Amino acid sequence: MPIDVFALVLLAAFVHAAWNALVKADGDRLTVIRLMSATQLVISLLLIPFVPVPAPASWPYLAASAFVNIGYMMFLNQAYRSGDLSHAYPLARGMAPLLVAGVSIWFLGEELSRASQIAVLLIGLGITSLSLARGVEGLRDLRMVGFALGTGIFIAVYTLLDGLGARAAGGAHGYMAWVTLVGGCLMVSVIGWIQRKERAPVSRRTRVAGVASGITSYASAWMIIWAMTAAPIPLVSALRESSIIFAVAIGVVVLKERLNLARLLSIATTLVGTVILKFSR
Repeated sequence: MPIDVFALVLLAAFVHAAWNALVKADGDRLTVIRLMSATQLVISLLLIPFVPVPAPASWPYLAASAFVNIGYMMFLNQAYRSGDLSHAYPLARGMAPLLVAGVSIWFLGEELSRASQIAVLLIGLGITSLSLARGVEGLRDLRMVGFALGTGIFIAVYTLLDGLGARAAGGAHGYMAWVTLVGGCLMVSVIGWIQRKERAPVSRRTRVAGVASGITSYASAWMIIWAMTAAPIPLVSALRESSIIFAVAIGVVVLKERLNLARLLSIATTLVGTVILKFSR
């Protein structure tokens, strides 16, 4: 992977971890997601006049990705409500690059070297193993496990759709603006319908978290979609999920969470995979 793409994806991973921390830290997550989507919708509306319209060949990918993202957000919210975040998040994020790599190699004809395949496997296993850092107790909640695995499937599907869609669009910029425009409209509408009977005022903290996560997640997604036009989709997917390392670092430094040996081994496995990925061909 070229060094500029590698560095950009790592930056996107850090930004991704930051906006997830904002969402996870707020108790009213659905409202945060609604405000986040509304912020992204406004950004896309401002950018539409300055980016090209995606080629028609990309429109099916664009539409499908917008709908899949709704499923992703709904499953992610339910996974967080059903169990410990430290179990749900790594389980969802860790399986996604493994699914993306499998589909890309076996069905889409993407070619990866043996070193790249090992790197993706190590990153995926390293992230997923963080779910076991506090033991297997949390994984006995089959409801949480089901939602987390479902979230991982949605992540893999929208990653593949966006990678293929951006390539078919003729460029990442127009695709990003339009897919977020369509997705933002759908997300705001769906969550608005879910919350139609709620009249509770939105706190200032929730508003700030929603807008901030909307801006940061937009930047992260833009970088990832561009990277998938310049490098193999499975490698970008795996490297993006190294955001879990930054998430753990934020938890330790900001939230004063404990860093035990099991978590260190999981992080080390992910880092080894990341290093191999950088130097693989």
